[in-house]
Amino acid sequence: MIEVKKNNFFLNEEVNTFLKSIIKNKSLANGYIFYGAEGLGKKQTALQFIKEIFKQSSPSENFEERITNNNHPDFLIIEPDSLLATKSSESFDLKKTIKSGSEIIKIAQIRNIKTFLSQKSINSEKKIVLIIDAHLLNEAASNCLLKTLEEPSNGIFILLTSKLNLLLDTIISRCQMVRFRSFSSKQIKSILKEYLDTSKLNRNLNFKFDDLINSANGSPNQLFKNIEIWNDFSDEIINKLDSPIKNSLEILEISKLISEKLEIYQQIYLVNLIQNIWWRNTKNIDLVKKLENLKYLLRQNIQPRLAWEVTFLKISMQHI
Repeated sequence: MIEVKKNNFFLNEEVNTFLKSIIKNKSLANGYIFYGAEGLGKKQTALQFIKEIFKQSSPSENFEERITNNNHPDFLIIEPDSLLATKSSESFDLKKTIKSGSEIIKIAQIRNIKTFLSQKSINSEKKIVLIIDAHLLNEAASNCLLKTLEEPSNGIFILLTSKLNLLLDTIISRCQMVRFRSFSSKQIKSILKEYLDTSKLNRNLNFKFDDLINSANGSPNQLFKNIEIWNDFSDEIINKLDSPIKNSLEILEISKLISEKLEIYQQIYLVNLIQNIWWRNTKNIDLVKKLENLKYLLRQNIQPRLAWEVTFLKISMQHI
């Protein structure tokens, strides 16, 4: 298991500075949208922002731990249903959760916000609602949220999303936008030196370290998750995937091995890594598209072994 030397690397300092200025100037808006790629610290930064807001109105209250544990009377967190169902006391389990396309935020959850806001604040001037993965609001929930945003209330809304284009324009127009920028490869390498205990790295890791960085899409958090997953891969798998496989028998063997040895979340990560490696070696966009379709099939959990076999066979025919 990877060990991180410190636990605050995921706070986005640029955004954090901006949010602190808002609190200092007492210029809070009724709604915010934190947007950017996954793994850039949106949730951690939002929780820090919320703690600072509550601290301003009730500095003597012991609220930080209550917010972290989601039991503050003036704080409500909304998450997609399936994530709530799978969440356990161990945060690592949640890291393994893969969005399959079935996760949504339902209208009942948004109606619960109305009930929450209708009650008088207990320990603070305003109540705060944090919506995780706001792009997973279904149509009814989106319209209900829009009406809630339009109505005067004692609430502050913070929406987190990695897919801004899926939010209603009318919701976006009613919120202040806070962008989380992806890190450059140079920045991520610098973060790794400061926060990562390299003695815990798998001996195979150095072989494709740049590919691991590229597959993180500028997200330090995602890179650490990628390394954790990579450490679980056997040499039997990773040594066969440096380039497209041409032999049909090898394709059947590796597909069987991957589907039997790896969980779906690991298989999806493996596809991401293969995309980076094979694109670097071939610069073939059609190959990347075939692998992208493989990720879709895996997310739908449609016969994973068959999905790997068909994808690899199609690629091998293209590269004969």
